Amino acid sequence: MKFSFIKSIGLLTAMSAAVFGQAIAQSTVLTVNAEKPGAAIQPTMWGIFFEDINFAADGGIYAELVKNRSFEFTQPLMGWKDESKDGAKGAILIVNEQATRPSNPRYAHISWNAAQGTYTLTNEGFRGMGIRKDIQYNFSVWAKAPEGDVKLKFELLNASGASIGGTAVTISGSDWKKHTASFKASATEPKGKLRITFEGKGTLDADMISLFPADTWKNRPEGLRADLVQWLADLKPGFIRFPGGCIVEGYELATRYQWKKTVGNVEDRQLIINRWNTEFKHRPAPDYFQSFGLGFFEYFQLAEDIGAEPLPIINCGMACQFNSSEVVPLDQLDPYLQDALDLIEFANGGTDTRWGKLRADMGHPAPFDMKMMGVGNEQWGEQYIDRLKVFAKTIKAKYPQIKLITSAGPFPDGELFDYLNPRLRDLHIDFIDEHYYRSPEWFLTNAKRYDSYDRNGPKIFAGEYAGHTQRKVDPDKKNNWESALAEAAFMTGLERNADIVQMASYAPLFAHVEGWQWAPDLIWFDNVQSFGTPNYYVQKLFSTNRGTHIIPVTAANKPLAGENGIYASAVMDSKTREVIIKVVNTGEKEATIDILVSGAKNVSAAGTLSVLKSASPEDINTLDDPFHIKPTEQAISLKSRKLKTVLPAASVTVIRVKAL
Repeated sequence: MKFSFIKSIGLLTAMSAAVFGQAIAQSTVLTVNAEKPGAAIQPTMWGIFFEDINFAADGGIYAELVKNRSFEFTQPLMGWKDESKDGAKGAILIVNEQATRPSNPRYAHISWNAAQGTYTLTNEGFRGMGIRKDIQYNFSVWAKAPEGDVKLKFELLNASGASIGGTAVTISGSDWKKHTASFKASATEPKGKLRITFEGKGTLDADMISLFPADTWKNRPEGLRADLVQWLADLKPGFIRFPGGCIVEGYELATRYQWKKTVGNVEDRQLIINRWNTEFKHRPAPDYFQSFGLGFFEYFQLAEDIGAEPLPIINCGMACQFNSSEVVPLDQLDPYLQDALDLIEFANGGTDTRWGKLRADMGHPAPFDMKMMGVGNEQWGEQYIDRLKVFAKTIKAKYPQIKLITSAGPFPDGELFDYLNPRLRDLHIDFIDEHYYRSPEWFLTNAKRYDSYDRNGPKIFAGEYAGHTQRKVDPDKKNNWESALAEAAFMTGLERNADIVQMASYAPLFAHVEGWQWAPDLIWFDNVQSFGTPNYYVQKLFSTNRGTHIIPVTAANKPLAGENGIYASAVMDSKTREVIIKVVNTGEKEATIDILVSGAKNVSAAGTLSVLKSASPEDINTLDDPFHIKPTEQAISLKSRKLKTVLPAASVTVIRVKAL
């Protein structure tokens, strides 16, 4: 396939000729001035955005294998199936004790007679259960047996229905008790399921029927899926934003994210429907709920694990304005304001405070040292400004050190943005959160977006961005090389303006290959495998080559931001004493460049060069070919502070050299 970004991206004819269509006849000279380090690059510069969309939490990073473990789905037996045979009889009654168990009111009252045949229930998991050979699996159930001892057999089945591991437990007593058992799987199976066999005749009350692999992240019981967390840790992110975007708002206020219902004992957390359950008619997910096994404590713990600053987003009394547009009257905001204040106490308070004590009781006596908080997600209009003023005044009065992240709306331009931007600046807010889901063309043409921003105004958080190669949400909106390359070009502009753009994160983060609602996404997975997209490797090249200070990189005394299809930025790492140069060639032909490192007393003759490239704009990574596009690294040598190198067509190149 001939490589042609002109056809793929469809820029204006004049720009196409200038940016993509021309071969570069002679070397472009890039001058990197190591003598003049500029603004400090914040440790938070490159981070990650987590939202429970595309089965990112339940069925994804939260390693629970049982779907609807507490029978709290709208259809209480969704995910469960009676597969009894040979004359065995049984029945399930769903008991709702809302008055005494408001957070987890339902449980299953199971009765059976298996004097003949076998009475069994199966659970299908999340698009099946991912089982791996020789891994230990830990089963648990909260249960009571008011009419005598009950013996249950638990087995994992492969796609053909054969047993690949199991164990048994005996339930006794009329009081609720957690029963546990462990076993190893004898085979790998991406589409497994759990079978529970009930012996003899009896009755049983059961709740929180659960199954986890033992090899979770840091081997925490009932924890997170290790391979998915590792993808995040490898980015060395500066922050993690949670619990997401639109789910913070909720379709309506009743389904907004309420952090207090996601902490404490897991069995006491209140499940709700996930707003992505019905958001897209062409991608329905009727089995998509939020169990909150991954709750705010676990988010803070995850941030700490991977060395990232926690950035929680709170509801500001507004539901999603694309959906119900519900708002809380200004004189009734007190519960929402208290939630914000209590969250800061939960994260940072001493163990002598109510919420600090809860954090300690959950296993983390030390504060999480939260420094920032988002107020609202993609809210807009005067109703947002009115509520933001109340939140800012209340939070800053008690916690002036907390930086507040505020919404510039869902779009990077237009009427909504134009209304919010000047008003947020007039409020002297800490950060403005700008979002851009746009075409690759937009990212290329906006690489200079922040060059002319007010240097004395609020800082910018590029909170959600991704190159979308199609305008609609469908399988064709892929994480291809075209989108990743355009994002890389744009990111050189973010880095060049790191004095005001102090945070940035791609979105969304995760997607299950069979359960997604929104595409493109940074990391894709099924029940046993996962892979990073080309966009992931672009993010990694920037985040792991962050540096500490901006330094000028120019061609003909001007920043290089699209001339001849080349985009560049450079930083100094004062810790390692290295100059790090990022150069993006968006053209369809290779380009020869001469890089001159000036201003440093001594420049090493040796360095490294990492290149990310692909032959076609349509190229992607897949489960079957997960490393089709990935960086390669090689040693390089400089002569007289100069490096002559050839940038491959459509490539991202990162160069590191010592400059003492």
